[in-house]
Amino acid sequence: MAPRSLIVGNWKMNMNCLSSKALVVNITRNVRSIAIELAICPPFVYLLPVSLLLSSSKVVLGGQDCHNYKSGAHTGDIAPEMLVDLGCTYVILGHSERRTYHSENNAVIRSKAKAAIRAGLIPIICVGETEIERSAGKALEVVDNQIRGSLPEQINSNDVVIAYEPVWAIGTNCIPNIEYISTIHSHIRKILSDICCDAVNIRLLYGGSVKPDNAKKLMSAVNINGALVGSASLQAEDFLAIAKEMS
Repeated sequence: MAPRSLIVGNWKMNMNCLSSKALVVNITRNVRSIAIELAICPPFVYLLPVSLLLSSSKVVLGGQDCHNYKSGAHTGDIAPEMLVDLGCTYVILGHSERRTYHSENNAVIRSKAKAAIRAGLIPIICVGETEIERSAGKALEVVDNQIRGSLPEQINSNDVVIAYEPVWAIGTNCIPNIEYISTIHSHIRKILSDICCDAVNIRLLYGGSVKPDNAKKLMSAVNINGALVGSASLQAEDFLAIAKEMS
């Protein structure tokens, strides 16, 4: 049996307090007919009001990043235990924007992932190649290195989620063809089988310009168990439409 599908909304650095609340209300009002798991990851400052609105909903909460320490002199950082305290289930780690603009390497992401798991969070670890790497035929190599370098040792299928996001597809409305995605996801599953005894049950998400009009087609790719959704998660109608297409 395939693992239960998961759709994650990454709000990135968008919304304000009022619009965040309105979006959550619109999602929770219409989520009853969705059979798969839904998670939303607001900016840190809106986690509490969103968490309160989700308290009686089946939609779960996630953070967009975390530190690898429980506490200490780390101005501006968020400990994984703080995310748990606010009701988070997931945390996104290693997103290409963190890797690129914050110079986060595999070792940093692995350290954060260990801390997240220790605190009781499920890290959604992002991997993916740039356009230059794709053109050079290095996509499989890049993804291999990122997974082996970013995942903690001795994980099981309950510990992590992997999100494949080709960097060149994020926010571009340009997605790889189904054969390309299937090849990458099958390669990821093979890598995970070297690391984890129940790799077949680790959920693999696709991210990068996921929209309601391409969600069903994306789900036809091999080894896809859901999606990491960016801009389309900022509209309740689009986010729920993607979830319905992937149910």
